[in-house]
Amino acid sequence: MPNNTMFPKGSNTKQKILKISATLFSEYGYKGTSVRKIASSVGIRESALYNHFKNKEEIFLSVAKNIFISPFSTSDKDIKESALKGKAFLQKFAMQYKLLTFDKNNENMFRLLMIELFQNKELREQFMDEFHTQNIKILSEAFFIMMQNNIIRSSDPMMVSYEFLSTLFYIRLQITLMKFDNNSVNSLATQFEKHVEFFWESIRV
Repeated sequence: MPNNTMFPKGSNTKQKILKISATLFSEYGYKGTSVRKIASSVGIRESALYNHFKNKEEIFLSVAKNIFISPFSTSDKDIKESALKGKAFLQKFAMQYKLLTFDKNNENMFRLLMIELFQNKELREQFMDEFHTQNIKILSEAFFIMMQNNIIRSSDPMMVSYEFLSTLFYIRLQITLMKFDNNSVNSLATQFEKHVEFFWESIRV
């Protein structure tokens, strides 16, 4: 079980709570993780935890936000500079997505979030904003820049974004489901790269 010895002295308590909570949620699930258990694992009193979060749901939503967050920078300048690299932009985006997929703690939380999405309206709204809307926005901006610079064929940048992101999400979901049944995912390890290659060939000039 996690404890506060893994953090350097003076490190931020709120970040400790989030990091340890992510591990506990992924191990015991939402219902099996209590505020008392989180506080005990962090090494603080339960009353002290409420100085940072009002309840367990707020902690869970904060952890979820870190899982949903776009794997790419949201800086307009960074997006423009990266988009001008064309295929390299898609490769970097997909690689970050792949690293999240095969990260053990991230994988377990992703599995839990897929379950909780159907039971928590605020979590659904957060998922749509942090994962769907933000990623589509970033990708749309990048594809629009590529079109303007004649790197890829002109089309609807938002629809192109949907096409690119939906396959990445499906690969991630497929890997999660296969791991849940203890099936080998070796055959899927290169699917992210293959998707970029196939997709790029379909849109490049």
